[in-house]
Amino acid sequence: MATRREIFLSLVAVASECYPDVEARQIAEMILLAKGGISRNDLLIEPNVELEIPDLETVFNELRSWRPVQYIVGKADFADMELTVREGVLIPRPETEELVDWVAREAKEGAHILDVCTGSGCIAIALKRMVPRSEVWAMDISEDALAIARENGAEYAPDVRFVEGDALADFSTHFEGVAFDVIVSNPPYIPDSDRALMRPNVLEHEPDLALFVEDSDPLIFYRAIAQTGRKMLKPDGCLYFEIYESLVEEMVAMLEREGYADIVVREDFRGKPRMICARVSSIAR
Repeated sequence: MATRREIFLSLVAVASECYPDVEARQIAEMILLAKGGISRNDLLIEPNVELEIPDLETVFNELRSWRPVQYIVGKADFADMELTVREGVLIPRPETEELVDWVAREAKEGAHILDVCTGSGCIAIALKRMVPRSEVWAMDISEDALAIARENGAEYAPDVRFVEGDALADFSTHFEGVAFDVIVSNPPYIPDSDRALMRPNVLEHEPDLALFVEDSDPLIFYRAIAQTGRKMLKPDGCLYFEIYESLVEEMVAMLEREGYADIVVREDFRGKPRMICARVSSIAR
C-alpha cells in the first residue's frame, strides 16, 4: 500500500501532464485530502502513513482527460463554503467572490436581493450569509443547475428562494409584488470566437450554456437583465454584474442607454476590469 506522500507525488505527476507545476500540486492536494479523508496537517506531519484510495486509477484517467478537479471531488471552495458542484453547473471562480464582497459591503440590512443566472447558487447563498437579514432570491433556466443550487442552499442558507426562469425573457413575472434593492448576475459572456482561448478543462467539461454567447451580440444577457431589472429595482436600486474584460466600454454605453447612472467599474485581484455596478435612474423610470 502506498503512503500519503507517494500518492500525492503520483497525483502531481499525472496532473502535471495537463497543468503547470504549481497548479498541479494544488490539484493533487485537493484530490488527496478529499478522497483520502485527511487534512493538510495530516499530510504534512505524517506523510509516510499508508493510505488507500480505491478509485485512484479512475482519478488518474479523469485528470488526463482534463476533467476539472472540482468535478472529481464534487466540491468547490467559495466564500468560506464547500459548495457541491458537478457537470451541468459552472464552477465558481475567485473573481466572483470579489463581486459578492462588493455587493455585501454596500447592501443594506433587510435588502431584497436577486441573483440572476445563479448556477451553483454561490452568489445568492454567500450574500444571504454575509447580509443575514436580507431576503434573497436566485434564478436560473437550467433545472440541473437549480437542483445543485438547492442542495447548496439547504446546507448553507435555507432561506434563499430558488426560481426557474429565463434571463432573456421578462422574468419580472416570477417576482410580482417584490421590489429589489439589488440585482446581481454573472451571466454567460464569453464570445464564441474566444473558445480557442479556453483550456480543455473548461471547454470540454463546463456547461456551454453558462459560458458562451454569440459574437454578434455578446451583451445579450446583460442588456436583457438590465431592461427587466429597470422595472424591478427600487428607485435607488443597484445592478451588479461580473463582466468580460474586453467589453467594458460597450457595457458602460449599454447601461447608460438603458437608463442607468452612477456607473462604477472595478478590477479583480489580477488587475482586470471584471465588475460593474450601476444605479437605476429615477428619470428613466
